[in-house]
Amino acid sequence: MSREKIEEGQLSCSLIVKKKPQDGVAGCSGEGQVGTGAASSATPVVVLSTFVAVCGSYVFGTAIGYSSPAQTGIIDDLGLSVAEYSLFGSILTIGAMIGAVMSGRIADYIGRKFNLILFIILNVTACQKAAWWLHLGRLLVGYGMGLLSYVVPVYIAEVTPKNIRGGFTSVHQLMICCGVSITYLIGAFASWRTLALIGTIPCLMQLLGLFFIPESPRWLAKIGKWKDCEAALLRLRGNNADIPDEASEIRDYTEQLQQLSEASIFSLFQKKYAWSLIVGVSLMVLQQFGGVNGIAFYASAIFISAGFSGSIGMIAMVVVQVPMTALGVVLLDKSGRRPLLLMSAAGTCLGCLLVGVSFCLQDLQQWMEVTPIISLVGVLVYTGSFSLGMGGIPWVIMSEIFPINVKGSAGSLVTLVSWLGSWIVSFSFNFLMKWSSTGTFFIFASICGLTVLFVAKLVPETKGRTLEEIQASMNRVS
Repeated sequence: MSREKIEEGQLSCSLIVKKKPQDGVAGCSGEGQVGTGAASSATPVVVLSTFVAVCGSYVFGTAIGYSSPAQTGIIDDLGLSVAEYSLFGSILTIGAMIGAVMSGRIADYIGRKFNLILFIILNVTACQKAAWWLHLGRLLVGYGMGLLSYVVPVYIAEVTPKNIRGGFTSVHQLMICCGVSITYLIGAFASWRTLALIGTIPCLMQLLGLFFIPESPRWLAKIGKWKDCEAALLRLRGNNADIPDEASEIRDYTEQLQQLSEASIFSLFQKKYAWSLIVGVSLMVLQQFGGVNGIAFYASAIFISAGFSGSIGMIAMVVVQVPMTALGVVLLDKSGRRPLLLMSAAGTCLGCLLVGVSFCLQDLQQWMEVTPIISLVGVLVYTGSFSLGMGGIPWVIMSEIFPINVKGSAGSLVTLVSWLGSWIVSFSFNFLMKWSSTGTFFIFASICGLTVLFVAKLVPETKGRTLEEIQASMNRVS
């Protein structure tokens, strides 16, 4: 199967009428373009809706970044052993995997907005002081992160116009990076309890903002609330916007999908959903097994092993990460998803090769004076390249390619795969480094190289296309 086979999508051509073919994807015959009357600009309601949603993404980042600056304070104040604190750090991922399993179904049953409210409740509840409450709270935060991983990109993708959807959806990843970086900074001056309380501020901002933003019009259409769907769409596109074409497209496609039964997790493994499932799951597998969490969690140790200052290396990583993520947000709807993914995957491959070469030279006792520089450059190239595309774009594509009748089950599966991959890499990284530092990074480089081939052959370009066009072309729903 390759992306050129996109015309195998057998949805009625009346639902996919485009102005011109795109990336080898032939449109159905016809003159008009669906949704041309709909507003395509970033209205204040779209901006507000995205901001409120990504407040949760910022909290996501603070939770990831919290354990490092809080470690000394928590161990000293609560008398935890290193093993107990390791449990505190790792239990976040366990909670996230549990949340990931349930994320899609919960979002389908209670809606995107109420899913965000559940995340807020979990995070505020988690802000406790006793040791056992601390572990329970960390588990609840992880569970909330599992929910959030799915619902934020999906909600943003479903409320934004097609020509700005990619950039707005990738703000999710930008805010995660900002949350991690700012938590590192504040953690250098604040106690662990103060740091935890500060983390609740974006939660409260999100809770207040949810009263002022609409529910996803596509979710409203899925549950049959057509008037509410059109009202939400009008709010999002502006009161003077001409929305009949976009509303009609959403309605026609949703009605056709409603003729099918609601798909379970096992129903996903059918030929008609094969392309979407392969793309969604494989991008997450390649993202995680390319080594991102091993490098992120153990960057300081990597720098020290290579003979470089750990603190200087970490500062350099933060300086590179946030601007490159912001650049990816800006470029996503200009250059498209595929070019950025290809550049990003190639850059991560190069970065891993450089770090691998650095360790190889150390093992051979060659060029010892330059190996720390090679290692630093390699990690920074990897970090910058990953932030540019591979960090956020797989989540953008995940939010675009699954039809509404399978989106809940598919989203849960993809999110679970991502968190499971994160845990596997984080757990095994130290063992791999003991086995062979050089071999570890050459393995990561090989996986990143495989990502380039996978994107080139199988990942479709979704830039400038409505969700209905993308989903109909990738899933053979008749």
